Amino acid sequence: MNADQKIRQSTSASAYGARAGAGAGSGAGDGDPPGRVRRFWSERRVPAGIAALVIAAVSGLLLYDVAAVRSGRRALRWRDWLADELASRPLDDAWVMGGAALLAALGVGMVILAMAPGLRGLLPMRAPEPEPEPGPEPESGAGAVVRAGIDRTSAGLVLRDRAMEVPGVRSARVDVGRRRIRARALAHFRDLDEVRADLDAALHEGIRQLGLARPPALSVHVRRSAKSKG
Repeated sequence: MNADQKIRQSTSASAYGARAGAGAGSGAGDGDPPGRVRRFWSERRVPAGIAALVIAAVSGLLLYDVAAVRSGRRALRWRDWLADELASRPLDDAWVMGGAALLAALGVGMVILAMAPGLRGLLPMRAPEPEPEPGPEPESGAGAVVRAGIDRTSAGLVLRDRAMEVPGVRSARVDVGRRRIRARALAHFRDLDEVRADLDAALHEGIRQLGLARPPALSVHVRRSAKSKG
């Protein structure tokens, strides 16, 4: 086997677009605009609870110190030191500007985290179009839309099983991201271009059957296994 055959490999990077809606029963036409289904939003109970506890502790400490000063006692040392530092340092001091920049960055980061949906590991699925049924009007809440999603790890396992069904594939690994699906496979017989074409078609069909609201782009990489080279 010559050097060209040893390093021969096949790569394809094809975006999931018109091909995904070509099959029957896809639930969406080729011209339907993507992004109608919004991502799932995290409830963030733990971060909200931690932030509430920190704010409550700091507020309680300040309230206790103010009440102690009002009752004739001396203020806490850290508050005296902070008041003296703020009163003596100019506004263009490096520590003052650094602290202000740190607090501003912390505030901007908290705002961004609050506005971000979260749950990056959950991919929203396409909602089926409701079919009107003859008869009396449904009760309140009966026609509520049910949202569905699939975990990226689970989607990767499903697509990996589809890849292993392709003749010539010895092993496969599928990494599902929010915007791209990367598939890597080892082939131990058949021509690499044929294996890649069949694998590409099988994965596109698998992605279509997942019914994702925003199907990611697909990147397929096929190479010869070491045992087959030898």
